[in-house]
Amino acid sequence: MIKLGLTGSIGMGKSTVAAMFADEGVPVFDADATVHRLQGPGGALLLAIEAAFPGTTGGQGVDRAALSATVFHDDAAIKRLEAIVHPAVGAARAAFLTDHAAAPIIVFDVPLLFETGGDAHVDKIAVVSASADVQRARVLARPGQHAAKFDAILARQLPDAQKRARADFVIPTDVPLDVTRAAVRNVIACLLAYEGG
Repeated sequence: MIKLGLTGSIGMGKSTVAAMFADEGVPVFDADATVHRLQGPGGALLLAIEAAFPGTTGGQGVDRAALSATVFHDDAAIKRLEAIVHPAVGAARAAFLTDHAAAPIIVFDVPLLFETGGDAHVDKIAVVSASADVQRARVLARPGQHAAKFDAILARQLPDAQKRARADFVIPTDVPLDVTRAAVRNVIACLLAYEGG
């Protein structure tokens, strides 16, 4: 089995690319979706998050706006939150590995792969990338986003150029979708050849 880490900065189109891998039959572990599930209604992390950050959870799970406001500009608070979330995501990741043990390739879709040291746990890395102008336009078109928030998020992420330099594959998303899909298929073909070699 080859473990492919799929990553990319905010607004780069990583979710679209992850869906393309899934369309090609490659099992995809979505770290963000796992976090949403763990923090959603009845989620396993609600009690620990509420204990650490009172007033940030309710009947619908974690109030993401309240939690973000509590931790966003506080590095110590972010570390406390990560200490709650990361082990639970790790356990879900281990279960995913067990469930897909026979797959020749699996994808770990992890936004902060480099930033959290996740690159040490994969065999190859694909970075999803687009031009800075396209990235900014995509993010600022999202509800509730504004330039200052976008810039603050970018400041916490490894710059795109550094991610691309450390990647085994770069998948462009500021091109027609069929070009992106062809790049995904090429990655799969390369990995299957690598595994077979």
